[in-house]
Amino acid sequence: MSLIQVLLLCGGGSAEHEVSMVSANYLESELQKLLTVVVTRVEITKNEGWKDSNGQTCRLNFDKSLNIGSDIIAIDYVVPCIHGFPGETGNIQSLLELLGLPFMGCDASASIVCFNKIASKLWFDAIGIPNTPYVFLIDNNNDSVLKAEEAFNRWGTIFVKASSQGSSIGCYKIIDKSEIKKAVENAFTFSNQVLVEKDMHPRELEIAIYYYNGEVIVTNPGEISFPVDSFYTYEEKYSIMSHSITTLEPANLTDMQIATMREYAKRAFMHLRLKDLSRIDFFLTDDGKILLNEINTFPGMTPISMFPKLLEHNGHTFIDYLDSCIKSGIHQY
Repeated sequence: MSLIQVLLLCGGGSAEHEVSMVSANYLESELQKLLTVVVTRVEITKNEGWKDSNGQTCRLNFDKSLNIGSDIIAIDYVVPCIHGFPGETGNIQSLLELLGLPFMGCDASASIVCFNKIASKLWFDAIGIPNTPYVFLIDNNNDSVLKAEEAFNRWGTIFVKASSQGSSIGCYKIIDKSEIKKAVENAFTFSNQVLVEKDMHPRELEIAIYYYNGEVIVTNPGEISFPVDSFYTYEEKYSIMSHSITTLEPANLTDMQIATMREYAKRAFMHLRLKDLSRIDFFLTDDGKILLNEINTFPGMTPISMFPKLLEHNGHTFIDYLDSCIKSGIHQY
């Protein structure tokens, strides 16, 4: 049997470039355990184009081949391990769809919707899933600052978030009204639209949902906890100095709360036509409200990331999951 040539794309050049590289390390180590697979890792660098592990220039062609220096490899399957742009934004997915290359993860249209916090909230409202109270800002001007200040007056502490960013980049917690103008201006440097959300002081719970041998699997929630009066910043998510704690069996959740989160997660996954994997994040407020926070179409795969932990806690090995994705993807094409 011929070996399957898998292209592992990583990096991307966005603000999440470095964590994409860390996720790629984990994925590469797991893919290399598959005896039917040969892995070629290519980094999309910030300034020098596509490079392989030896620094050679790479090019992906319309005949599904990959040039690496003077060598040519026929690619069978792609794992786009790129957080943020262009991996979760639909850009890479659009390219791969045009080439007719099967790939791991959601398609272009689902990626575009889920990466944009405004678009995803409109979807949540449309399919009846509760989410955090919000205000949209579409222009970087004084009217937007006034809208954010009005939200602060109604709700107290707020978050100002770039609409199209991940990993808490361009996200600011506002406890003093005087900080709003600067936060709005900063958020607009990361995105063309900005979201203002009410601070709910919630517990943060995350569900992994994925296809495995043709079946949609929804895990029970895990929990992220972190120091009081802080929020889950980029550094807290990925730094080895992180103070955050992940719990795979959270205490003090009722069966009804767990069932509701799982039902909302599956509803979002199916209605938004997601594929292969997602991590769907929820808030649980002090008064028991369950709110869908966001969907990550290619969640972190670092040693402290929740998605692989939840998958394995649910009884599946990550290597078998990858094997299922590859075989299913190739079969569909």
